[in-house]
Amino acid sequence: MATAMLLGIPLVLGRKEDGGIFAMRDSCPHRGIPLSCGWFDGSAVTCKYHGWVFEPESGQCMEIPSLTSQDSYPRRIYAAAFPCQERDGYAWVYVPRPGSGRVRMEVRDALPPVPQLPTFSDRHRSAHLTAPLPCNVDHGIIGLMDPAHGPFVHQAWWWRSRHSIHEKEKHFEPIPQGFRMSAHAPSANSAPYKLLGVYGEPIETTIDFVLPNRRYETIRCGPKWFTSLTTVTPTTPGNSRIDVYGAWNVFYGVPFVTAIARFFGGRFVRQDQLTMVQQAEGLKFNPGLMLIDDADRPAKWYFALKRARLEADETGRPMQHPMDGPVTLRWRS
Repeated sequence: MATAMLLGIPLVLGRKEDGGIFAMRDSCPHRGIPLSCGWFDGSAVTCKYHGWVFEPESGQCMEIPSLTSQDSYPRRIYAAAFPCQERDGYAWVYVPRPGSGRVRMEVRDALPPVPQLPTFSDRHRSAHLTAPLPCNVDHGIIGLMDPAHGPFVHQAWWWRSRHSIHEKEKHFEPIPQGFRMSAHAPSANSAPYKLLGVYGEPIETTIDFVLPNRRYETIRCGPKWFTSLTTVTPTTPGNSRIDVYGAWNVFYGVPFVTAIARFFGGRFVRQDQLTMVQQAEGLKFNPGLMLIDDADRPAKWYFALKRARLEADETGRPMQHPMDGPVTLRWRS
């Protein structure tokens, strides 16, 4: 079993003998000891304190060793268990609204679909990266979509420098639950994009942001492609985690290409992480903050989308997208 923190909820996760995965609140409903301190035999989780046994997918208590033959079995005892599905190497956990009760097994098929990274050929490589962020999820997400920090946060010979800043114009359009930076030629001051020029094909990049926390990037160069899914997940009220999953068929035959991608990708993520650590020092004092146009417009759209979705959930009415149509933004980076 493994443990994790999600939305302030301690979780214990594991893989059942049939290959499926489960996610439970890491707390026995009897006395509160973490279930991760106990045992898992491939089909049931046993609490270390009094030996209560739980079916991990539903959370139902299957055995209480201290009961005698004179006791009636309390069949309505459940540990908290959450719908959990594996996709692209991640465990996606569905957390219901507070106070809504447990998600019954018979309604789990009606839950929102689990996100999946698009890929464009069967033969490809992939890699995962992750890092904790000492900030709330909103700061993590607007940092994720910020188009102007690159030359300062990600200064490197293999990426770009502050001396490479130039004016850019990008076109955006609304999509369900988010917005898209429409297909465009990638930045000329980014070395990794320049490498794709060896294929002699036009290069196009599309970037999508989708609520609540997902950024998709797709780069196409003829039959060659690279895609990534980056998420910022709230772990506790003041902390979150960034995860990056990338897949590609570019430079497929290059030796050690996956190790190289992990090395440079890891440095890239650590630069973001360090910036969030430093920003957290300033945010301790609750300073006044501001957002400008046009470089901060994606951040404004995020907050507007978030409000619109919350209003739709509360009223039951269709979500009103804050973008009326395509928008062109300009900034320097």
